[in-house]
Amino acid sequence: METAGDTTVGQRWRQAVRVLRDWRGRALNLLLPPRCLACGTDVEAPGTLCPACWSRVTFIGPPLCACCGRPFDYAAPDRSLCGACIAAPPRFDRCRSALVYDEGSRGLVLAFKHADRTDVAEGFGAWLARAGAELLADADLVAAVPLHRWRLFARRYNQAALLALAVARRSGLPACPDLLLRRRRTPSQGGLSRRGRARNVAGAFAVRAACRDRVRGARIVLLDDVFTTGATVEECARVLKRAGAARVDVLTLARVVRPVDVS
Repeated sequence: METAGDTTVGQRWRQAVRVLRDWRGRALNLLLPPRCLACGTDVEAPGTLCPACWSRVTFIGPPLCACCGRPFDYAAPDRSLCGACIAAPPRFDRCRSALVYDEGSRGLVLAFKHADRTDVAEGFGAWLARAGAELLADADLVAAVPLHRWRLFARRYNQAALLALAVARRSGLPACPDLLLRRRRTPSQGGLSRRGRARNVAGAFAVRAACRDRVRGARIVLLDDVFTTGATVEECARVLKRAGAARVDVLTLARVVRPVDVS
């Protein structure tokens, strides 16, 4: 039976641990000052942007489509759907994104995707955990859109997998970044129409044989870097649901709201 003395000792111990963690963080900040995720300017806290870069980035928040997460340009009641989701409901259940993909965020996203800026993944993970809090609240696991093995060899990392791992650490959910595999190498989606993108990825994904038991009945949050037309994540959602997933939600770092070059 725990006594009052035991409780006091436990409280003091937890307080001491918090103090040590705080001092460790301060010491690291002195040795390695936190830098802006975009431009490298000194900032107060790790994983943040300086005021100048912050002002150029548009974070997504309500009001937005309850299904695909597209931000509305007008006031709308909760649970409202956009015209596209009403006309053709997507294969995933819900999608949320942290940022609007535009000229303000393009350099930040492409540096992470193509320029080895893997150091920004943890900061992005914090943004994604906030944007996708509703999706993560009762999810069973976090997965990632896969790269083909040759593209992974050339790039050396899968940016979606890094995001999935960062979100898993923030949310406490198990991560399975290799839940899906890319069965064939698909040409770049850049410059393709919505229909062309859908044709390009049709049949490109499969559930990894060793992971099939994890998919059945699971509520999955699928991570990707940019939502453009949704063709890639829709195909992934189709494959996961065919394998028995109970729910497939999508969480992306950025999404295209108006036409922009995403390559």
